[in-house]
Amino acid sequence: MKLKAEHDLALEFLRVTEAAAIESAKTMGQGDRKHSDHVAVEAMREVMDTVPMRGRIVIGEGERDEAPMLYIGEEVGGGNFSTDARDEFPEVDIAVDPLEGTNLCALGANNAIAVLAAAERGGLLYAPDIYMDKIIVGPSCRGAVDIDAPVKDNLKNIARRLGRDIDDLAVICLDRPRHKQLIADVRATGARIRLISDGDLSAGISAAVAGTNIHALMGIGGAPEGVITAAAMKCLNGEIQAKFVFDPERLGVDKTKIPPMKELMKRLNEMGITDPDKIYDTNDLAPGKKIIFAATGVTDGALLRGVRFFGAGKRTHSVVMTTDTKNIRFVDTVHVEGGPDAVIRF
Repeated sequence: MKLKAEHDLALEFLRVTEAAAIESAKTMGQGDRKHSDHVAVEAMREVMDTVPMRGRIVIGEGERDEAPMLYIGEEVGGGNFSTDARDEFPEVDIAVDPLEGTNLCALGANNAIAVLAAAERGGLLYAPDIYMDKIIVGPSCRGAVDIDAPVKDNLKNIARRLGRDIDDLAVICLDRPRHKQLIADVRATGARIRLISDGDLSAGISAAVAGTNIHALMGIGGAPEGVITAAAMKCLNGEIQAKFVFDPERLGVDKTKIPPMKELMKRLNEMGITDPDKIYDTNDLAPGKKIIFAATGVTDGALLRGVRFFGAGKRTHSVVMTTDTKNIRFVDTVHVEGGPDAVIRF
């Protein structure tokens, strides 16, 4: 069995994120973030094994010893097919965050999502689970920002590209002590800032979509989330620039909580990263030519509505994007349960 087209695989990945979103949404507001993440991982892994592909996890739940499933290097997909059939399936590298915003889901807060990015082999950077400084903008501002430039210069350039005044801009940023100076620098320009408790992946995507009233994301978050965001930027024509951050003082953490540089470099080298000071752009983080991005809302957010439950089923809201077809689909799905007398609610 050969895959007909990239969009066939995109719709398969939609099933994967929907399953993870539904299961985690059942735990919304229960205050147990680990359980919310656990059920999302199990659901995503179960459905992923039915996808006709030879998949490999490049960003997942951690190393094999730390994660029983969706661990880095795990082979996934094609479980329901014969060996001969699997030999014909495409080889795919996959980055997943079964529940981005575990705290958000546990607290019933906005912007929790289930997300997956995929590309041909070698199409996504192997990124260790360490910190990464990022700046993300939409298509209109691509090429106008520099992660090493002062905040005021980047905001001036963004405002110029958008035909706005700086005080009309809104920057989104994780609410962390490490961002105290960044927040002060943004406010000093007159721009507005929106602080979020978690979920810089979904926030970064919002910065690249017109109409969300977010014009840039700035600040330090996770490197794996940076790679998944880059996959979305390839589909949205947005831009991300990023670089690894190792300095405990800049991160605002005790140096004993950061592995020694020698250990970090060994890990980076094992992942094919030789220059720890490199500035990564969108194509460095997601160099693939055929990229698929899928996300399903768990709780309500700026882009996606959360899962709705009703007597005869549930309703999900997702986005699926591909670089090949240049399609961005918002998919509203009613999952019907029960018999022929089930009442469907729209």
